[in-house]
Amino acid sequence: MELRRISLSLESTRVLNDLSLSLTEWRIGLIGPNGSGKSSLLRLIKGLINADSGEIENRPARIGMVFQNPEHQLLFPTVMEELCFGIIEQGHRAESAEQSARDLLAKHKQEGLLNKAVHELSAGQKQLLCVLSVLADGADLILLDEPCASLDHAAKRAVMGIIRGLPQQVIMATHDFDLLNDFDRVIWLDSGKVREDGRPDQVIAEYLRSLSGPGLT
Repeated sequence: MELRRISLSLESTRVLNDLSLSLTEWRIGLIGPNGSGKSSLLRLIKGLINADSGEIENRPARIGMVFQNPEHQLLFPTVMEELCFGIIEQGHRAESAEQSARDLLAKHKQEGLLNKAVHELSAGQKQLLCVLSVLADGADLILLDEPCASLDHAAKRAVMGIIRGLPQQVIMATHDFDLLNDFDRVIWLDSGKVREDGRPDQVIAEYLRSLSGPGLT
């Protein structure tokens, strides 16, 4: 996927500024301070917002996005209904969709969620369900916007265990740099532009150095 000279303003504020990126690696992390353009870039790739100028080439046909707050994403009262919705939307019958949902839960060792109501789930289980829902929809590219920000260690480990095992391309924005150690590439955004782009260890080290400020250690 190629982004060419993308500019975007929201409420009269420029959030992406003449941004060009070639996003070919299988695991890409986005870092940067709040307001740097990470979430806006993900929403733009998903198609939830449109750029003021520029273009995106070779965008995958099916893009799934997982938000920081699962309450903004989950629509149905039960796990089964949530997983079946996207499958049925693709033209499958209800019986086939339910079997696909069971198979998906079994594949990712989450059979315990099968008969649960969404309101019964923990925060980590809700985020797992969001990830599984985009997989059920048949996404070719998975976008994740701070998916582990509100999770405890065990829930974070479970969510990242699924993410790391996905065959799809993943682009993830996060402030938790430990989650990016095994990624192929990290892009540091600052004021809507790329400040650094490369290996996770190099880019994260540069970012952390910038936070220390002049004269500080």
